[in-house]
Amino acid sequence: MSEETTSGMRPLDGVRVLDAATFIAGPYCACILGEFGADVIKIEQPGAGDSMRNFGTPTPRVSSEGGRGDTLVWLSEARNKRSITLDLRHPKGAELFRRLTEMSDVVCENFRPGTMEKWGLGYEALAAVNPGLVMLRVTGYGQDGPYKDRPGFARIAHAVGGLTYLSGEPDGPPVVPGSTSLADYMSGMYGAIGVMMALKSRDKTGKGQFVDLALYESIFRALDEIAPAYAMTGFVRERLGAATVNVCPHSHYQTGDGHWVAIACTNDKMFARLAKVMGRPELADPDRFGTIDTRYPAREEVDGIVGDWTGARTRDEVMRACMEGEVPCGPINSIADIFADPQFKARGNLVPIQVPGVGEVVVPGVLPRLSETPGRIDNLGPPLGDANDAVYRGLLGLGDDDIAALKADKVI
Repeated sequence: MSEETTSGMRPLDGVRVLDAATFIAGPYCACILGEFGADVIKIEQPGAGDSMRNFGTPTPRVSSEGGRGDTLVWLSEARNKRSITLDLRHPKGAELFRRLTEMSDVVCENFRPGTMEKWGLGYEALAAVNPGLVMLRVTGYGQDGPYKDRPGFARIAHAVGGLTYLSGEPDGPPVVPGSTSLADYMSGMYGAIGVMMALKSRDKTGKGQFVDLALYESIFRALDEIAPAYAMTGFVRERLGAATVNVCPHSHYQTGDGHWVAIACTNDKMFARLAKVMGRPELADPDRFGTIDTRYPAREEVDGIVGDWTGARTRDEVMRACMEGEVPCGPINSIADIFADPQFKARGNLVPIQVPGVGEVVVPGVLPRLSETPGRIDNLGPPLGDANDAVYRGLLGLGDDDIAALKADKVI
């Protein structure tokens, strides 16, 4: 283990982030930065706090007016942050934010285009007080274009970006791709990439910039060849259920004990291995299904053969046979399966954290894993305004009278 690792050094130590975003996408970017050392100050509305405090499964800890109890979503996704209360809509609140911006490196926001400008907190105004500022701006549709003023959420991004159209059975309606906010998390990751590139550029030029990201774009970017295929041939990919285009067998198959497995044969060699594992090597003959050109048109027949084989065996038997034959195969895990899976345990993918007033909370671990300067979880989502004194007195040097006046005016 290196000296840097043992000393606890992280790559973003010394970077300060103002997280003025709400819900998941922008805050998730700030969360990633915080895991790798950035000092993340979460800006929340006085009294109510961030809406994510009330989204998801409630816990016994209540730290906002009328709240259900800071939820598990909040505790997990607001990790490694300090909370301050500040009303950006109030002129005094906007001035305090500008002062904080002067001593910060990054601002994350996800209001509709023009909102920050209305408060005097747009990129140009903030860059005037801090030319090196990097500003992440996440919205449903980006800062320009005919849809820029429309509200956006992950479900809408899945639909507009093209993923929902592809999700579901061929003869059924389009479905949400899992009950998750995938677009928010993907946009948070793209946002973190953008912020890091902008900080790297600032190291060379001294000048900051803003990162403009739309939720639907993160989804659209992940749809492999769908765009060039349509442009070249006019092909419109339809819903295929568990199957996929171009390769076969590449689907989900039920086992005899009621479980499901995923099998992926992405080339002819892999199919030949599967045919051997199934005890039917002749299936890989050139005059049968030995090439993708013969397999794919007969996808239903091939999938049926594989399904019959898995259906006559338990999940463990299927997994064992595929692993011995070097066929890519994995169990379709529920969250209960994941908690019992030794791979997740070995990789530290599930991290238990003690939270005062709540008890033990298990959250996903830090990604990605760095060999020399790894990230870590210092704390889960903070109580509302837990850093008010540290920030307003410590960073900005406000006195008792100043803070009392700001509270009276409901600025903080």
